[in-house]
Amino acid sequence: MKILNPYFFLGLFFISFISCSKDSDSPVANQLTLSFNNTFKDETIILGDASSSLASVNTSAKGQEHRFSEVKYVISNIRLIKADGGEIPYHINDLDKGATVINQAKPQTLDYVMTNIPAGEYKQIKFGLGVKQGLNTLDEVKFPGFYAEAGANDTKMMWEWGTGYRFTKIEGFYEIDNKELSIHTGSTLDGNRNDPSSYVPGVDAYRDVVLTLPQHAMVGKIAPKIMIKADFDKLLSGKVHTITLSSGRGDADNATPNVHTAVEMMKFVDNLGGNGENDISGMFSIEAVNN
Repeated sequence: MKILNPYFFLGLFFISFISCSKDSDSPVANQLTLSFNNTFKDETIILGDASSSLASVNTSAKGQEHRFSEVKYVISNIRLIKADGGEIPYHINDLDKGATVINQAKPQTLDYVMTNIPAGEYKQIKFGLGVKQGLNTLDEVKFPGFYAEAGANDTKMMWEWGTGYRFTKIEGFYEIDNKELSIHTGSTLDGNRNDPSSYVPGVDAYRDVVLTLPQHAMVGKIAPKIMIKADFDKLLSGKVHTITLSSGRGDADNATPNVHTAVEMMKFVDNLGGNGENDISGMFSIEAVNN
């Protein structure tokens, strides 16, 4: 009978041990968090009503003081760009799993945790400010989670007259007499308001935002956090438009949604989300990547 050398088994043990060690050291999918900091320039916004002495006050390039009582916006269609240029989409066609409402009044909404992100180095992030046209319908059956988050509750990120979502909702006051500031943006419909069958797409207020990271986000053993600043100084003092608020009833008046036209609304859209041409970042920038 042939007797096997005991060193043979010892060798098999070491090969197995090394193989298991390599497996345990291999990068795995992990979480990645997008953390939003809503600011006026470099100071985090403090919300408040007209009488608040604590609310952040900002002065536009045109010299208009303004403050906010409400700041909300929709983030969707998130894509991560790997160091080699490959694109990783994150539930881009599922608003329940891949979209959220950032609400300055609710700190828990400022950190958006993305799960099961493939291990790797990421150099860039792309996301939508708003909802792209193919998904911008108030579909409670298909996306009940997002519908509940964005709908007819304290968030109120739905158009009352149409079938789509508001993409940004900003309420506040401007100038020393606290005139109403109410900026709502979102894609519109044209047609007879009393006849939904006549509706056709109007202006497309969805904007794709592209941000390059100052250092790669390393997903694997680490669950990194990308710190994103949304500077609402750009609302009136943007890269594309410098806006003066006015509260009359002419076509150029813009301070409240029952007054401002689609043309005036789109100036705010371009300032907040970029115009997609010479500005692809709008009010957004990367503050840091925490690996």
